[in-house]
Amino acid sequence: MNLTLHLTDNCNLDCSYCIREKCPKDMSEEVLLKACDLAFAQGIQAGLCFFGGEPLLKKDLIYKALDYCEKKSAETGIRFESKMTTNGTLLDEEFLERARDAKMGIGLSFDGKAQDICRVFANGSPTSAVVEEKAKLLLKYLPDSVALATIAPQAVPYYFESIKYLHDLGFRKVSFVIAYGHKVNWTDEDLDLLRTELEKTAEYLKELFIKNERFYMSAINAKISDCIKGKNNAERCHLGVRQMPVTPDGSLYPCTSFIGDKAYLLGDVFNGINNEKVIEMAKRAATPETCLECDLVKRCTNSCGCANRMNTGDENKVSPLQCTYERMLIEISDNLGEELYQIDPVRFAKFYS
Repeated sequence: MNLTLHLTDNCNLDCSYCIREKCPKDMSEEVLLKACDLAFAQGIQAGLCFFGGEPLLKKDLIYKALDYCEKKSAETGIRFESKMTTNGTLLDEEFLERARDAKMGIGLSFDGKAQDICRVFANGSPTSAVVEEKAKLLLKYLPDSVALATIAPQAVPYYFESIKYLHDLGFRKVSFVIAYGHKVNWTDEDLDLLRTELEKTAEYLKELFIKNERFYMSAINAKISDCIKGKNNAERCHLGVRQMPVTPDGSLYPCTSFIGDKAYLLGDVFNGINNEKVIEMAKRAATPETCLECDLVKRCTNSCGCANRMNTGDENKVSPLQCTYERMLIEISDNLGEELYQIDPVRFAKFYS
C-alpha cells in the first residue's frame, strides 16, 4: 500500500498560502519503521512518500526508511517505490546520490518567477536564488523530477512566465495548481488575468508541439489526455485512501486536510487500519449533488473530498472558485487539443493517448 509520511510538522519556509501550522513535532524512528511495515502489509507494492513540513529536515529518517524498505523488499519480493515533495532548499549531492540509487521520484515545490512573492524563508528572506541552484542540482541527478507550483492571486501575472522559466531551466514535467484555502482571496480580476495566462501557456504548448518537443504541464495536458482516454475524474480517489497520510505520532487519515479530525481517523501504524471505516468511506458518493447535472461533471475535480473540505469545509461541496477555474481550464484545454489534432493527428495521438 501507499503511505505519505509526515516526517515533521516543522518547516524552514514561511509560505504565505500554506495552511499547515508549523510546529516542532517530528516522527520517531519507532513510528517510521511501523509505517514501513504497514506499507508492506497489503498489496503487491509498498510505496512511501516523504512529506512534511519539510521532509529534508529529517534526512536521517529518510535514509533509515530507504535502507529498511529496500532490505524488506529483497526479503519479501514486494516491490518498493519512494517519492518526496520538498521545497528543495536542503538538497545536497549526498542526498541526491542516495535518491538516485533508490529511483526516488522528487517533486520540487517551486513557483518559478513568482517564487519570492509567496515562498520565503522563515526569517522573511527570498528563496528564489537558492532554489534555482538546487533545481539545477536536482535535474543533474534526477532529470525526470517535477516542478510543483502553487499560484496565489498575487502571483498570477507571473504564471506563463514561470512556465517558460521552468521549461528553460530543464524541467520537462511541471504541475501548476492555484492556491486554495483561507489565506488567499481570489477576485474576478484575478481570474480574468488567470484565463489570459492560461491562454498564453496553451499557445506556448502548441509551439513546443510543433517543434516535436515533449513538455508535460499537468493542468492542461491531463485534461486533454483524460478526455481522449475517456477517464473520469470521479473515478479517482475520493478521500485519498490510496495514498494515506501518516502523522508524526503514527495516526492514519484519508487525506491531509482531514488530519486532526477524529471523525476521519482510520487507525494508526501500531494497531493497523480500521478497514470497516475505510469501506464505509469508499461507499460515499464521490460526486457532490450540485455537480450531478453539470455537463462537465466527468471532466473536473469535483470528486476530490480533500480539496472540497479545504475550500468549503464540506467534502461534498465544491467552491465557486474551483468551479470557475475548472471550467476555464477545460475550455482552454479542449481548444488546444483541437488545434494540435489539426496540426498533426498522428503525433497528437502519440503524445496524448
